[in-house]
Amino acid sequence: MELKKFVHDLQVVHYQRLNERHFLLELLSPEKLPLILPGQFAQALVENSPATFLRRPFSIHSVDYGANTLKLLIQIKGEGTLRLSRLKEGDALNLIYPLGNSFSIPNTKDVLLVGGGCGVAPLLFLAQFLNQRHIHPTILLGFRTREEVSEIEIYAKYGNVLITTDDGSEGEKGLAVNHSIFNSEKLSFKKIFCCGPDAMMKAVAEIARKREISCEVSLENSMACGFGVCLCCITPTVSGNERVCVEGPVFNINRLKWNNFAN
Repeated sequence: MELKKFVHDLQVVHYQRLNERHFLLELLSPEKLPLILPGQFAQALVENSPATFLRRPFSIHSVDYGANTLKLLIQIKGEGTLRLSRLKEGDALNLIYPLGNSFSIPNTKDVLLVGGGCGVAPLLFLAQFLNQRHIHPTILLGFRTREEVSEIEIYAKYGNVLITTDDGSEGEKGLAVNHSIFNSEKLSFKKIFCCGPDAMMKAVAEIARKREISCEVSLENSMACGFGVCLCCITPTVSGNERVCVEGPVFNINRLKWNNFAN
């Protein structure tokens, strides 16, 4: 289903710094929020940043239709995101949204969500969406250190939360894909949704394929236009090269041409 796209100046109503590298923006829409599906994203205009020429893509982290607000979880990577981290309550942020496709709605309750790094961003909205359909997923989140672990109590409202940290300072030690849940010979999930670094998604996809579990991943290719015009975000699929910003960002792993899922 292709949804209508909007260009709005949204007002920052709350700014929250989660840790050294990540922050949350809660944004109020001047009009009634359009229908947004989990997995879709927005393109943000970065103003007053001479070196930032293109909009920046961010997954929709959560939506509150009652308050007419949405949230973006942003990692500071460069000048553009650094500039966004300096926004204050009352400032405006111009968004084009909702863009891209969405995660599918599973017909099973045995669902696992796997996120690593800033790839956890779309999974909160997905968990909220699944809860509205009486699905209580298992949510596996991977972080670098304890200092980066955040919003766990919010995720826990919607599912059973498991944590890994690279250094073992919180939860199990290692990457998300190294969690002991994947070592079980009786891995009972019927659906896996995953977002994060490519290596992590490929490793999860490899496990899913070997266990014959349906799996969808949300790709994080570099984007410029967000409309499929510039072709800078293409990814190889069984149907040929496809645009992550239009045909994606969510793909079933069986459609992707990943020659080696572990690399």
